[in-house]
Amino acid sequence: MHIEHIVPVSKGGPDDLGNLCLSCSWCNLSKAAKIDEKDPQTENTERLFHPVEQVWSEHFEWKLEDKATIVGRTPTGRATVAALKMNRTEALTVRRNWLEAGWYPPP
Repeated sequence: MHIEHIVPVSKGGPDDLGNLCLSCSWCNLSKAAKIDEKDPQTENTERLFHPVEQVWSEHFEWKLEDKATIVGRTPTGRATVAALKMNRTEALTVRRNWLEAGWYPPP
């Protein structure tokens, strides 16, 4: 896991606990210094999900068919899934393995 600046310092984000979260290395490297991304559905530019200020379940859900794929429920959720490449092959493989072990998804 990486300790990530939710709003990058290079974009004016503070260097305090309210702007830090844990992120897997793949998501953190995909995000880089992004603070927004296009919503693939509307093509509008949206701010990325802020895990300290927003509620995960309001913006994301597990795809019912496989429970490994993360689906954006809102423009923010869809933009974040796209920006962080949350459903790349490696992430889906890891989540499916965790499902088999009974470790996933979190409640």
